[in-house]
Amino acid sequence: MNVYTKIIPILLIGTLFLRGGATGYQEEIPRDIAIAFKVGTAKELARFFNNNLELAVGEKEDVYSKSQAERIMDNFFVNHPPRSFKFIHQGGKETARYAIGKLVTFNGEFRVYMLLKQKNGQSLIHQLRIENEIE
Repeated sequence: MNVYTKIIPILLIGTLFLRGGATGYQEEIPRDIAIAFKVGTAKELARFFNNNLELAVGEKEDVYSKSQAERIMDNFFVNHPPRSFKFIHQGGKETARYAIGKLVTFNGEFRVYMLLKQKNGQSLIHQLRIENEIE
């Protein structure tokens, strides 16, 4: 019985520590990215683009410069005005994180996948994929 009284508190503290770390970790995806998707502003979203990024939107899939990717996203938002956006999953480690989101537009629903990496202390999008959500 003495062993259990020592092990249980350690397990409880460890569990709380791990859960607290996971909760804090979710906040590392910049909130402004979600806001940019909700509002549909490519200029704001482009603030988080790396100088070059892999972008897949509709038929366009390639590595684009930051300015090219901004124009593609601007066109996407014009053709698909957003109604809502939310992150549904995110994870990774300190230097590289991924996020999956759901974008609801007036023309349909889309799944958004992104990979962010740290560069000069800032989280930047290196890969962004927007696909029609099939139900």
